[in-house]
Amino acid sequence: MEKVRIQKYLSDAGIASRRAVEAAVAEGKVTVNGHPCETGQKVDDNDVIVFRGKRVIKKNNKKIYIMLNKPRGYVTTNADENGRKCTADLTADLGERVYPVGRLDRDSEGLLILTNDGELANKLMHPSHEIPKIYNVRVHGAVTEEQLSILRSPLEIDGYTIKPVNVEIIGQTEVSTLLRFRLYEGRNRQIRKMCEAADLTVSRLTRVAIGDIAIGDLKPGKYKHLTPAQVDYLSNNAEKNTKKPLD
Repeated sequence: MEKVRIQKYLSDAGIASRRAVEAAVAEGKVTVNGHPCETGQKVDDNDVIVFRGKRVIKKNNKKIYIMLNKPRGYVTTNADENGRKCTADLTADLGERVYPVGRLDRDSEGLLILTNDGELANKLMHPSHEIPKIYNVRVHGAVTEEQLSILRSPLEIDGYTIKPVNVEIIGQTEVSTLLRFRLYEGRNRQIRKMCEAADLTVSRLTRVAIGDIAIGDLKPGKYKHLTPAQVDYLSNNAEKNTKKPLD
């Protein structure tokens, strides 16, 4: 095996994202053959690598790609110091550690993609990728044209001006309105903050699709493996968009 940088080696092994590996290296939590690892150091399977106190042993090179219907009440992480329920609890029977591509906050639900393919995960989380994320958002009461105009405008959130978002009404009852949001970027709790700016109260927020990959009838708390066509869709789009220069 050709030696590769420690960040790539550990992310490809499904141990952690490249960013998490870099942080661990900076903290002195990664050793190679008994010595503290340096950022960018190259390694291979013949090296003895310890990540945060645990020996790294590659089980196999099989890549896993799944979609999970995250229920409300779960945090998007593999462990939580406050003892909250984690998405990792729902995929424990896989026998392999997989990592979420992006996040859904604790109060949100719906489609979450998880994988042990660190290379693809990093490309999909790259700022230039253009695979839209589609959400159904239930809000209290009726939504006026003025409120829709606010939601569709380039709002400023946490000091950052977001790109205009496609928002449409797809359902309405006497007490609530169902909106569909189509985002190409995902700031922290962006939709909730957008609704707050429009004086709307969110009662339910569900991610229903990522590009052409839809949650369908997958039940909350359950997962299924992506099809080869779905994996190719993600890979092709990620590769295409990460080649674009950033503004």
